[in-house]
Amino acid sequence: MNPTRCLFLAFALLALAARAQPGPRPPAAKAPKPGQATSAALWLTTPDKSALFQLQPGRLAFGGAANEHATIEVDEARTFQSMEGFGYCLTGGSALLLHRMGAAGRAKLLRELFATDGTSIGVSYLRLSIGASDLDERVFSYDDLPAGQTDPALARFSLAPDRAHLLPVLKEILALNPALKILGSPWSPPAWMKTNENTKGGSLKPECYDAYARYFVRYVQEMQAAGVRIDAVTVQNEPLHPGNNPSLLMPAEQQAEFIKRNLGPAFRAAKLATKIIAYDHNADRPDYPIAVLNDPEARQYVDGSAFHLYAGPIEALSQVHDAHPDKHLYFTEQWIGAPGKFSGDLAWHTKTLIIGATRNWARTVLEWNLAADPQQNPHTPGGCTECLGAVTLAGDAVTRNPAYYIIAHASKFVRPGSVRIASTAPDALPNVAFRAPNGNRVVIVHNAGPAALSFNIRHQGQLLSTALAAGAVGTYVW
Repeated sequence: MNPTRCLFLAFALLALAARAQPGPRPPAAKAPKPGQATSAALWLTTPDKSALFQLQPGRLAFGGAANEHATIEVDEARTFQSMEGFGYCLTGGSALLLHRMGAAGRAKLLRELFATDGTSIGVSYLRLSIGASDLDERVFSYDDLPAGQTDPALARFSLAPDRAHLLPVLKEILALNPALKILGSPWSPPAWMKTNENTKGGSLKPECYDAYARYFVRYVQEMQAAGVRIDAVTVQNEPLHPGNNPSLLMPAEQQAEFIKRNLGPAFRAAKLATKIIAYDHNADRPDYPIAVLNDPEARQYVDGSAFHLYAGPIEALSQVHDAHPDKHLYFTEQWIGAPGKFSGDLAWHTKTLIIGATRNWARTVLEWNLAADPQQNPHTPGGCTECLGAVTLAGDAVTRNPAYYIIAHASKFVRPGSVRIASTAPDALPNVAFRAPNGNRVVIVHNAGPAALSFNIRHQGQLLSTALAAGAVGTYVW
């Protein structure tokens, strides 16, 4: 081979080798670990109602590059309480309005609320009144008698008032979701058991403690016979507010005495699995449930404590948890005053209850109440005249109000048995995170700032970049 051809071949080989050398390239994306999500769905509600619990198009990708935005760090290694459910108080008035709807309209609405096939908002927990609440059309108990008469044997006990509307509606709901959990709460014992012999105010007569304990047992047993399992009862709704109609004053020492001497032993003797929950009033008095649980005889019968938030800070729930970490906490009632202000109600209830209550150990979050008519009826004389339902019912016409969307952001994806997991809370981005029984991770975020915010969610080393308008709520699911 001549020298010129050899030189040409040498240069050609050098050029090929140079092209084969790796040049500067962007770093390759890391392959996701087994079980690591690559994208998330976003369900959005905005304060201007341009999106109302609406699934956003496309999916948000994990794996983005680091940036200067605030980051919510989700840590599955740190777990907290298991969740029992999110929902509403099914008052007697709510049941009446639902029952008076046409069958087709009611079936459609109940499916939208309670179905478990993914088509509904997934309500999984309801609170009932044992007897009337102030959002019934009239005051009643299950053993009402003429003045001056008593019935310590409970011979006249009857669920008849609930058979008109409440039980038929409950049976339709339970056909959609047989696993739905139900909490019962009394507003008042029968008037003949009370010191003032009136539905409003007064205290439980000491000589009626035993009869009232058996009244609870009868309620649980007869509801079970009617096809409704009562998972838990609170001893008294708002025991420090005797001004409602109906109502009862029951200080902590009386509640502890009633539980340890009468109610707890009666449930045990009847072999009831129904849980007993203390307090059921505002977070300004954490000393009340702590006092009940400090009684060693009472606490053996008590599953935990229930709260409302018409007074006090939501963080008070953690004081009760810290004092008795083996006992559970429940958030059982909060109203929205009619006519409501959508942006403010969405922001406060999401930040304080959906996020705040669960970050302070609550296993439930329940809004008061499920349904009312356009004039916020029915209610008892002296009962709440401004309680806005989650839905307003005018015959078969349905209007969805703030509480509908507030609960939906949690109830659809944070199913019973979900476990709260750790998440950091950057400024203006209150949030809470869960691992659902199906393996999904759920993060509920509220933009509490005055302007739109871009931010990240980091999980298992992967970064998702997103944004929320001011005041918006997003549920991220992956």
